[in-house]
Amino acid sequence: MALLLIAMIGALLIPMIEAFRDDDIWQRMLAFASIATKTSVMILVISVLRDDWMIGVVGILILSVGNAALMLLAHILKRLSTVMAGD
Repeated sequence: MALLLIAMIGALLIPMIEAFRDDDIWQRMLAFASIATKTSVMILVISVLRDDWMIGVVGILILSVGNAALMLLAHILKRLSTVMAGD
């Protein structure tokens, strides 16, 4: 199981490198969404391994609230770009 967690951490590094390399805000948001999703899945795997369901609940909350906040941020950025283009 430790090998599985090491593989998940390795997969987590790929979007981190992409987020630091790219200057496009949409690509960066996509990379951060991928990081948040992979981190919450890692939390869920750890909660199953430890048989601690309270950690699992926290992972589910992070997954739900994090993606909702990302959608709100994307909407605000799109709205700002249309306002700036209108001036």
